[in-house]
Amino acid sequence: MTDITPSRRDFLRRIGASAGTMLVAPGILSALASCRTAGAAPSATSADAAGWDRVPEILRRIVPPTFADRDFVITSYGARGDGSSDCTAAFRDAIAACAAAGGGRVVVPAGRFLTGAIHLRSNVNLHVARGGTIAFSQDPNAYLPRVLTRFEGTELMGFSPFIYAMEQENVAITGEGTLDGQAGPQHWWPWKTGKGGESQVPARNKLVQMAEDHVPVEQRVFEGGGYLRPQFIQPYRCRNVLIEGVTIINSPMWEIHPVLCTNVTVRGVHITSHGPNNDGCDPESCRDVLIENCEFDTGDDCIAIKSGRNADGRRLAVPTENVIVRGCHMKDGHGGVTVGSEISGSVRWVFVERCEMDSPNLDRALRLKTNAMRGGTIEHVYMRDVTVGQLADAVLQVDFFYEEADKGPFLPVVRDIEMRRVTSRKSQYGLYLRAFPNAPITNVRLADCRFDNVAKGNVVEQVRSLTLDHVIINGQPTTAASLGVAGR
Repeated sequence: MTDITPSRRDFLRRIGASAGTMLVAPGILSALASCRTAGAAPSATSADAAGWDRVPEILRRIVPPTFADRDFVITSYGARGDGSSDCTAAFRDAIAACAAAGGGRVVVPAGRFLTGAIHLRSNVNLHVARGGTIAFSQDPNAYLPRVLTRFEGTELMGFSPFIYAMEQENVAITGEGTLDGQAGPQHWWPWKTGKGGESQVPARNKLVQMAEDHVPVEQRVFEGGGYLRPQFIQPYRCRNVLIEGVTIINSPMWEIHPVLCTNVTVRGVHITSHGPNNDGCDPESCRDVLIENCEFDTGDDCIAIKSGRNADGRRLAVPTENVIVRGCHMKDGHGGVTVGSEISGSVRWVFVERCEMDSPNLDRALRLKTNAMRGGTIEHVYMRDVTVGQLADAVLQVDFFYEEADKGPFLPVVRDIEMRRVTSRKSQYGLYLRAFPNAPITNVRLADCRFDNVAKGNVVEQVRSLTLDHVIINGQPTTAASLGVAGR
């Protein structure tokens, strides 16, 4: 390591490495992370600049909606915050009055308000005040009639999401209150597990086959709903979406799921929900998305970026692009930031920075999952200045063997993946990269990273062009050559 530049020597000294020798306790890493500021990203190399220089222009386009200074308090429309009175009509009427007046806030005051589906309209901000809770009914009939929705990347006519908006503009959910899905081992979650004879598996399989057979979406209807759980929040084909400040708990499945939307901001949201498929935030086939300063404690991926599944994803062919994730805290989950597995419409230009991840129940920091039934392209994914404490699996995982693996004709493409200044204190693997011989992962770059206490080392299979620049794993400098991979 005699060729270390002064700037890199300074970086290595700060994380505790000088000429390859570890000198500083791991606790220093957390202290360093806490000193970073939003405007103080280190100078970029030319490789950095190719991607990160796009971020300011993306951010200029992501502008949260604003709303008229008018309040429509749901108690004025008959809502009672006793936790047992059905307030569905009150929500509907308050939203209608707000929209008719040209927009404003529909305010949920202190109290616990029970409701069925809430459908937002243009220029309406659903504001849940501190001390206010929207409790969603456990009765599936409260989410009828059916609406156009996506279940795990496939369109159908299904249960309405708890909070839904179709083809609206300027919609928001804000406030310091709570959204309680009231899901749990006795409600909604058993539809995934099949306990009590209520299983989503037959309908899920049939839905995927309907998409393969090009059955029109309006005919994809299942008696009784097919036990296909509703998402919590789903703006569909919307523009200018803001979700800010609220706490979300006890979801049936995916919590925040914008689909085919443009200009989405998710900010300062707190999510705690540990049920099956309880992803935190899943932008799907969306453009220009900012997820910042959120806290995720989930039963599945904290953030999962998607673009449709198999034939349905290819039919719509709308990628997710220009996603910025920054300043978030990830606790439990399958992945901190995940791309896939519903990836058939492709994902590109994803930027993750200044996040903290730490939990023995958090599996991976950056996870890309796909297979030969999904296909699609994942490209231009960048992560920098991320501090990881403990992980259950890998710091970086790219896996082509998810679910159907190579049993399909649609070879996935994964290229241009970069990690810079990512540190981890404990994991099973550092790198876990597995692709197909006829579809290798290409152009993976790591620079100025340090992974400590890596129990099982690295798995690198079918990777072309891997660059490790000043990467230290278990105290030892690690290069592509040392992993048996040719660099560029």
